[in-house]
Amino acid sequence: MNSPTCPLCNSAATLFCDKPKHLFYKCDTCYGIFRPKHTFLTAVEEKAHYEKHNNDVFDERYQNFVSPIVNAVLQDFSPEAKGLDFGSGTGPVIAKMLMDKGYQVQNYDLFFANDVSLLNQKYDYVSCCEVMEHFHQPYKEFELLKSLLLPKGKLYCKTEVFNNQKPFENWYYKDDFTHVFIYQPKTLEWIKSEFHFSNLIIKEKLIVFEK
Repeated sequence: MNSPTCPLCNSAATLFCDKPKHLFYKCDTCYGIFRPKHTFLTAVEEKAHYEKHNNDVFDERYQNFVSPIVNAVLQDFSPEAKGLDFGSGTGPVIAKMLMDKGYQVQNYDLFFANDVSLLNQKYDYVSCCEVMEHFHQPYKEFELLKSLLLPKGKLYCKTEVFNNQKPFENWYYKDDFTHVFIYQPKTLEWIKSEFHFSNLIIKEKLIVFEK
């Protein structure tokens, strides 16, 4: 079977991990690490997987988990700014925490809050917490995310970036079958350049793209 092309930059890729149930390729251009399409769960299976997540918006552990994004928004924007939580999931905790502070946040989720009219508006900031690793078509999704931002707007992302912290085949984050696209630091730099973001900040628990 021929190696698939990268779903982010459409370049050639090479086999990276060939473990039972964990087949991944690595792009030779943007360094993204991805599962081939034929291994994806169906939409029904994917939704059922997300429904198992116990995302209680009042759970302090869950609130602490998303706090890097929430704290960054509180630091960078006033309550009058308009925000969107993209991929808000079964428990929209980011919106709840920000709205408790008087902020204006809408929730969009492909499976659980699919109001596509929200994708025709512009926002001062967009949060994307533990979502980008699920993108089946990452180029299309980042094109959309960039288009949602007003000038000087910020896209706040949270995902586990692979930076050789351990051998990939031993890395827990790959084990979730809905994690179909894994980012390396060079991948994030490629996205910044390709989509003409003015700035990129990579922290341990927060990634920020600025329009």
